[in-house]
Amino acid sequence: MAISNEIMNRAVLVVIDPDDRHEADANAEELELLCDSARVQVVDEMRVHRTEPHPKFYLGRGQADEVFLRVQESGADVVVFGEDLSPSQQRSLEDIASVRVVDRSQLILDIFAQRARSSEGKLQVELAQLQYLLPRLSGRGTEMSRLGGTSAGGVATRGPGETKLETDRRRVRKRISVLKDELEEVAKHRAVQNKARRQLMIPSAALVGYTSAGKSTLLNLLAGSEVETHAKLFATLDPTTRRVELDEGHAIILSDTVGFIRKLPHHLIAAFRATLEEVIEADFLIHVVDACHHFSNEQRASVIQVLDELGARNKPTITVFNKSDLIGNQYELRRLVAETPNSCYMSALTGEGKEYLVRLINQTVAKLMRRVEAMLPYERGDLLALLHERGRVFAVDYRSEGVYVEAELSPDLEPRIAPYELAATAQN
Repeated sequence: MAISNEIMNRAVLVVIDPDDRHEADANAEELELLCDSARVQVVDEMRVHRTEPHPKFYLGRGQADEVFLRVQESGADVVVFGEDLSPSQQRSLEDIASVRVVDRSQLILDIFAQRARSSEGKLQVELAQLQYLLPRLSGRGTEMSRLGGTSAGGVATRGPGETKLETDRRRVRKRISVLKDELEEVAKHRAVQNKARRQLMIPSAALVGYTSAGKSTLLNLLAGSEVETHAKLFATLDPTTRRVELDEGHAIILSDTVGFIRKLPHHLIAAFRATLEEVIEADFLIHVVDACHHFSNEQRASVIQVLDELGARNKPTITVFNKSDLIGNQYELRRLVAETPNSCYMSALTGEGKEYLVRLINQTVAKLMRRVEAMLPYERGDLLALLHERGRVFAVDYRSEGVYVEAELSPDLEPRIAPYELAATAQN
């Protein structure tokens, strides 16, 4: 579907301020970036301090009335809310504001709808949108039935193409069921691809990090590829995988993944779990940090939180403090590296410091390997060739009982060598 590059909406932002001022500034900045990525012009910003959400408006009644006044004064046609709203809260706020109210999840889904390119990505976006909208269909049938593939409606109206959202909840549920079945087939196909990749017996790594930290730029640098990069949130939605050649003829499979953000909604993590499968399946992770960002610590914490939810936090991880070319204080970079195990700083854009990252990758891959001694039958020359190609061979001795070999193996290669491994090594 074609989407206009023109700004389509004028928005009043409603940011909920926690007690921590630094945290409040970070929330407001990220919401503005989300709006920019969704092609929404921010015309006013309203900060509201609340410790508990109001059951009807999330805000207090007086604050909800102020939203209406700000909409009228600014000429806004949408209110973007910095938190997730219940269906009833969203409807109540729209009744007062007299314009559409878009919450955080809906805004992110709108960006995802713009970014998805692969058939799998589009299926996941449509499924997530329908699951989000299903409890909101009640009482809003006329409006929802118009939600479709056109871009004319603006933010949060980029829906699932020709599939109209009708008031008939049964039809929506049926479409959700169909999408789940289609995604299950895609998952089976991906599993076959992953199995074939595993048979290559090359260690795999996944680039993770806050959105716009420079993951795609780093992939291009390491793999010599030309993956499209943008300084926008969620520029990469569909995973991209490339082979990266290392020293001494060794290689890894490197995957770029969707960027994380602060407070990434749990239901979105679940909806896009297939997209994040590269993180789950990887042998190790490369966490790319925008070292020059004034909220870099908060961004790092957000990434670690999402990794924890995915069950990938304990994977071997290399931390890359990126964009060193934009930092004048080199002492600060050295401090970050000194305080962070298995880390380096570099510029993915200029390539400066690339050698430090390659060295860390080699060291990490080496730790994944296990040193073995084996006696291979002469008729299994294929295994000896495989060890030379995919492992690290330190010694070969042709003896009467077979070919003695001492080598380092990746975990995927071990089952094929295990029957011929010498007992002393196997006990280690």
